Amino acid sequence: MVCIVCGTQQTAGLASWHATCPSCAYESARLEGAINRQDAHASLNEAQREAGLKALRQENFADIVAWARQFAPPGGRRLLDVGSAHGWFLEAAQGSFDVLGIEPDQAVGSRAAARGLPVRLGFFPDALNDDERFDVIVFNDVIEHIPPIATALEACADRLDPDGILILNLPNSKGFFYRLSKLFARLGWKAPFERLWQKGLPSPHVHYFRPENLSRLVATQGFELVHSAELPSLRAKGLLDRLRCTGGMSTLALYLQYAAILCAIPLLRAFPSDIIVCIYQKKRHRG
Repeated sequence: MVCIVCGTQQTAGLASWHATCPSCAYESARLEGAINRQDAHASLNEAQREAGLKALRQENFADIVAWARQFAPPGGRRLLDVGSAHGWFLEAAQGSFDVLGIEPDQAVGSRAAARGLPVRLGFFPDALNDDERFDVIVFNDVIEHIPPIATALEACADRLDPDGILILNLPNSKGFFYRLSKLFARLGWKAPFERLWQKGLPSPHVHYFRPENLSRLVATQGFELVHSAELPSLRAKGLLDRLRCTGGMSTLALYLQYAAILCAIPLLRAFPSDIIVCIYQKKRHRG
């Protein structure tokens, strides 16, 4: 496979489906999604997943909304949340912006819409009307799931007004837990590595970036980086539910992993986080 960032031939990675670029460190996966297949969702306890993630996401979303207010063009209020899932980011942003969410998962998106949130079911950008434009487009833990990522980024440039901003919140290949999972995989324990790629889940990751190669890719669509930051990837509240949600783990292994992560949380500030946020501004003249 050829690297989508720099064009270098990728080399075999840590699994038959995994590849890495020796030049820019971009990583890819040949994993198939099954986002609206009922049998695929059977492997995921959505209630436990929601309980495990909600507190962390709400805390991080408050920071992202603050950055959106800071970097949005003057007077810009139209915000699109691509892959709005349970609607937590829409709830966080609706006091500052006129929000719209797009969600491809029919079950998750319908529940958010039933709570009165402005969620449109479908895929980006097909779910949008031809004349819809925005000041802010946000992908929260979404862009790494999209195989035709260059097409999605091009659509973002087309759907943003001049000086509009694109916010990408996604996993970091420099992150402590991701690098630890790769070490374990080299030693023969591949479960953590597969879990971080979300292998076997309805919407697995197909890309892993770090800020440098991500910005290089996004720049090809006429964007420039204006801000980057790290966000916490773990907190004690909800951690056990988060570990339980995919099943397939013995009780002993579950609690051993839970205890180990709890002990590690205070030490994580000394290492790169597993979550990065990069904010890009659309250039007035692309090319």
